[in-house]
Amino acid sequence: MGARTMHADEARIEVSLVRRLLGAQFPRWADLPVTAIDSAGTSNAMFRLGEDMVVRLPRIEGAAGDVEKEHRWLPRLAPPLPVAVPVPLGKGVPAEGYPWPWSVYRWLEGDNPVVGRLAEPGALAGDLAEFVAALHRIDPVDAPASYRGEPLAERDAATRRAIGDLDGIVDAGAATAAWEAALRVPAWEGPGVWVHADLQPGNLLLVHGRLGAVIDFGCLGLGEPAVDLIVAWYVLPAGARDVFRADLDVDDATWVRGRGWALSIALMELRYYRESNPVMADIARHVVREVLADLGRSS
Repeated sequence: MGARTMHADEARIEVSLVRRLLGAQFPRWADLPVTAIDSAGTSNAMFRLGEDMVVRLPRIEGAAGDVEKEHRWLPRLAPPLPVAVPVPLGKGVPAEGYPWPWSVYRWLEGDNPVVGRLAEPGALAGDLAEFVAALHRIDPVDAPASYRGEPLAERDAATRRAIGDLDGIVDAGAATAAWEAALRVPAWEGPGVWVHADLQPGNLLLVHGRLGAVIDFGCLGLGEPAVDLIVAWYVLPAGARDVFRADLDVDDATWVRGRGWALSIALMELRYYRESNPVMADIARHVVREVLADLGRSS
């Protein structure tokens, strides 16, 4: 069974390749069952290894650098965080025709949230706020820049191109107005903080409706706090957003920038994945709708 192809330049990754890599580099795990995981993830292919591990291989060159970053920083960030994060168990090297480093992690239990079918949205909002606040408080000394560490205004041209390309798929006029509203508020002037920068449904694991783990730290690094507010529109319903915002004590400008981040990311994802990844595309459409509805409620 092969992993779904979403990028023109991605590597061919199959169970047979994973078995060869394990046999050559981690023979102690070579006899464990390997099963492909059907995931909507876009940067990595994942395979369950035995009962308590997962093998994660970058699909594209752009994700390969995340391996070293996660192995270096996740063990340092984990202790003060209120929920589990991936635990690196082994770092593989390029071999068997596969060109990039790869990882073995501890398996984390839980299910991705299904937007619109959350059992306890208010409680989950509190859990998410607790995680974001804890991450933002961690000492940033020597931290790398986040993949999404740029000021929001630097995404202006790319966001407007996405709106133009999606005209007819989204309400281009309303999306432009929402984007311009985000650009009008004051920019972040404080120091960068640790941000996950990709708090989407596929990167959250729920246990009995509550946040149990946060995964996929490929965008990890220093950035402005607003980028981690995207979870309010990617996951939470409107009422629970108020809980999330109150628990984080977010000011108006930061909240509006967070909404702008959610809109910008969703537009670009919808443009890129609308044919190759229906799950990601549907989530992105939902986010655009929620942002536009939210702006309508606040105007």
